[in-house]
Amino acid sequence: MPRPFRFGVNMLTPASGPEWRAKCRRAEELGYDVILVPDHLGWVAPFPALVAAAQATERVRVGTLVLNAGFYNPALLAREVATTDALTGGRLELGLGTGYVREEHEAAGLPFGSPGERVDHLRRTIEELDRLLAAEDHQPRPEQARVPLLIGGNGDRMLELTAEHADIAAFAGARTGSTRKLEPLTADELDERVGRYRELAAGRAEPAELSLLLQQAVVTDDPEQALKPLLERRPELTLESALALPVVLAGPLEDVVARVEAQRERYGFTNLTVLEPHMEAFAPVIERLRARSA
Repeated sequence: MPRPFRFGVNMLTPASGPEWRAKCRRAEELGYDVILVPDHLGWVAPFPALVAAAQATERVRVGTLVLNAGFYNPALLAREVATTDALTGGRLELGLGTGYVREEHEAAGLPFGSPGERVDHLRRTIEELDRLLAAEDHQPRPEQARVPLLIGGNGDRMLELTAEHADIAAFAGARTGSTRKLEPLTADELDERVGRYRELAAGRAEPAELSLLLQQAVVTDDPEQALKPLLERRPELTLESALALPVVLAGPLEDVVARVEAQRERYGFTNLTVLEPHMEAFAPVIERLRARSA
């Protein structure tokens, strides 16, 4: 039997305390399972935002999608993780990545390094977190025996790390292009990356949950209008090729539901995350899929 679906929303917009709590409660009302935050300068600070989200809600888990490991010292990060897990009642899911925005590192006065150096730092961070949080004398203590680890990345070395350590294998469905902007992967390209991950993870005792971050997720009878901003940003895409991208779900309700089920069959994705602007628009898909599995 396939894993049941889980749905997350990645909160992008800073807000006042009351506004933040209100939109987190709304995400829970809409049926989302996880409230997530990214890790960029100029956006919300991840850990206090997650504590506030948990205090405003009852059921949803909270997590990072994803922390930039280059911003953190592993020992200090272990303290943040343990404290946040304790304060959220054991609802934390820790997402880690290498970071990809050079300007943020420069603004923070931190080295950016080569891609290989960033992966090396991420590996050291993961291994040190495992060691510290498993130590009985580490203080503070997380509430969970193991805080679930999500690793996000598509490169070969990242997939090796994900296969070795991650409870949740997260695919952005995009790569950093020559202009350092994210470029979406085609369906065949994502097939190859997921296939490579499965080869690397073949010896795992417990399979990881496979996750995809959706860039567009909207129920609409006019997908061309819904995707107009994307098509304007990426003039090489036609409407047909944009709708075929795995990170794009746009169309009538039954069509989008069918696409979600088809992607679970093709890639194994059961953990889907939408961006905050699409939180309301994607909610009918969650409702319909839950009704089918009831």
